[in-house]
Amino acid sequence: MNHLIKYGIYSLLFAGLFSSCNDSKFLEENPETFYTVDNAFSTSEQVDQVLVGCYSHIRVMTCMVEENMTAFAFRGGNGTDMFDVATIRRSSRFNDYGILNPSNEVYYTNYSHWYQLISKANLALYAAELPQISWGSEADKAYVIAQARFFRAFAYRNLGELYGGVPIVTEITTTPQYDFKRTSRVETYQFAIDELEAALNDLPETTNSPGRLVRGAAQHNLCQLYIDKGVALEEAGQGGEAPAAYAKAITYGNDVIDGSVYGLMTERFGSRKDENPDFYYANIESQQTPDHLYSAAGYPIEGNVYWDLFQEGNQNYQEGNKEAIWVAQIDYDAYKAEDGQAKLQYTRVYGPVYRDPMSAHLSGALEDVGGRGIVQTMPTMYTRDVIYDGKWGKDMRNSEAVFRRTFLGNVPTSPYYGKPVPWSVIYRDGESQDAIDVAKTQCFPVSCKISTDKYRGIADGENRSNLFRDEYLIRLPETILLRAEAKMRAGDNAGAANDINLLRKRAQCDYLVQASDVNVDLILDERARELVYEECRWNTLLRMGGTIAVDRIKKYSYWNDPRATLTKNFNLWPIPQVVIDTNKDVVMEQNPGWN
Repeated sequence: MNHLIKYGIYSLLFAGLFSSCNDSKFLEENPETFYTVDNAFSTSEQVDQVLVGCYSHIRVMTCMVEENMTAFAFRGGNGTDMFDVATIRRSSRFNDYGILNPSNEVYYTNYSHWYQLISKANLALYAAELPQISWGSEADKAYVIAQARFFRAFAYRNLGELYGGVPIVTEITTTPQYDFKRTSRVETYQFAIDELEAALNDLPETTNSPGRLVRGAAQHNLCQLYIDKGVALEEAGQGGEAPAAYAKAITYGNDVIDGSVYGLMTERFGSRKDENPDFYYANIESQQTPDHLYSAAGYPIEGNVYWDLFQEGNQNYQEGNKEAIWVAQIDYDAYKAEDGQAKLQYTRVYGPVYRDPMSAHLSGALEDVGGRGIVQTMPTMYTRDVIYDGKWGKDMRNSEAVFRRTFLGNVPTSPYYGKPVPWSVIYRDGESQDAIDVAKTQCFPVSCKISTDKYRGIADGENRSNLFRDEYLIRLPETILLRAEAKMRAGDNAGAANDINLLRKRAQCDYLVQASDVNVDLILDERARELVYEECRWNTLLRMGGTIAVDRIKKYSYWNDPRATLTKNFNLWPIPQVVIDTNKDVVMEQNPGWN
């Protein structure tokens, strides 16, 4: 784990060293030419750049900047109840427990990412206290420290949810260490809680800088952490202490939801508030003419406020979006001019591939078929259909603008040209099981969160693989669902139902839930409806405790792998085997079910 902790330090120090020394000076025995952690910083702006590195780190982890199995699992939910893999991606399946073990790269890469973030936060905290650093004000310094403590807490919250009790590292280190000791899951959560509560008053309620942390982000995380702590206490046989934790979760949820800063967007707003989405049924750009629009063919799509939430230019609080609490910043100009990372690879990673199994009716990779997707992970039937069965169907989040299910044939020789292709045709009903599997795992409804009718940068060579809107890291509806969960766990099902109905009323649902409906499954279903392609579903399932993750993975997986191979119960990912093996001076125990 040593290299994880040093990552942030050495990247900064070596950058400074080699950019500041020419060859002859480098050979001179003059210690002043060498940087250490104590003399590498001379201004407060340099300390803030470490925080910029933290924000960038979060963006890499959450915006599919890294197109690999770790991102598909952690951010994409691959292997959960909500997402699985297509036939063409079977080699990257993440629910075959005949082959999943603690040496899998996903567990190690994700674990490493969190400790890299911790090392950067620790470096910022150390540098902020160096005597040579001058601050514009004590408030400026306090804000830097508060942001660093938030990042450290955020990392430990995620580590606790995914891996349980982990080593708590609070200082920078430049020497190898092989004796890290695990804490308990409760202790890991408590450390994160203490960090956030210490930082809370030094985080502003609002800021003029989009993407920067605010108090609501800490309060939201505290709401979640106290739920996590309560569940962990119950799992540890300390259930008598859990009610106090749930009460604290509700209090922090109240601070966000009932304060004067945030509110659900209930009316159309933003950059496209007077527009409706529209598509051309066309498989080449030359066919994208007005007479080929869905609206011209008699299939108009009505925009709505939920669709507005995911249109470019609408994500930030500073842009008038009152449910935006923390937003990762995506910038097309920076993407083209700098490192190529300021993008959302959502269309590419999440998007369907109609062009292969449906080439006779739906071809190409233009807007009408969801862009240039390569279906690295795909929504299960639970995500696309089950949660909208029966009385749950009338829901703005299930509307054509938000979760598009109507696809007009775009191949001139198709009998469905300019007309909806039936799902029985898309899913190849009546054909071989192999043909059905290919179709069902590569063709599915398209969310406005992963695709658009107006891709940016086509004239510059972009190919409808990326989105360039900013991305929510925390949105008020998730806080509302956390408070609903806390109320349920505290025994207030009526209060939980009222919270859930705040979202269902905004979504203009026909059915409003009753207290008798409220249970863990309802919470998870409503999270799926509201937060699909937003939440980290593995965190959600594992933090629920018990056998909830295992039960739902077995029930809703598209493929039979987990039903055949998942013979154990677990609510934690394994500690990566390389971490256990490297920690040679102290035995680090593996999580239950993974030995």
